[in-house]
Amino acid sequence: MFYKDERLALFIDGSNLYAAAKALGFDIDYKLLRQEFMRRGKLLRAFYYTALLENDEYSPIRPLVDWLHYNGFTMVTKPAKEYTDSMGRRKVKGNMDIELTVDAMELAPRVDHIVLFSGDGDFRPLIASLQRQGVRVSVVSTIRSQPPMISDELRRQADNFIELEDLRDVIGRPPREMPAEPRSVAVASGN
Repeated sequence: MFYKDERLALFIDGSNLYAAAKALGFDIDYKLLRQEFMRRGKLLRAFYYTALLENDEYSPIRPLVDWLHYNGFTMVTKPAKEYTDSMGRRKVKGNMDIELTVDAMELAPRVDHIVLFSGDGDFRPLIASLQRQGVRVSVVSTIRSQPPMISDELRRQADNFIELEDLRDVIGRPPREMPAEPRSVAVASGN
């Protein structure tokens, strides 16, 4: 539930939202996403968190990051860490949980409602803390994928759960051939 006069902030865990939308078979249109939440309340900030592969000549997420930066999103990025696992496979790790948590805690006194786009159960203590400060928290993720992309603990803690599939007609577009978020970052960022 949203109220027209409440101050909103969006916190988007980029790799987690990408993985959830991909599991449901659509891409996110971020212009439509921002417009939808501007319609639901007074949108103060829309944060997008992602790790970037700095050593690659071309990063498939770079055009999205640039577009978001120029179109009203506050971009929070850091270099992804690349490593080889015990099986000799190249892995990428880019966890942005701490950055998102710190920003949400700092903004909490200035907002009425935070919308978290993530199913990562590590955010449950953050939601509990925000709620103790009087901030309502909605979580956007999905239970309709196999396996569900949201942890049960996170869903129970939130004031409101918004099924991503239910937003498909409002913020979705058909998937592109080239991914907007590197798969390896999405997988390794943690859930």
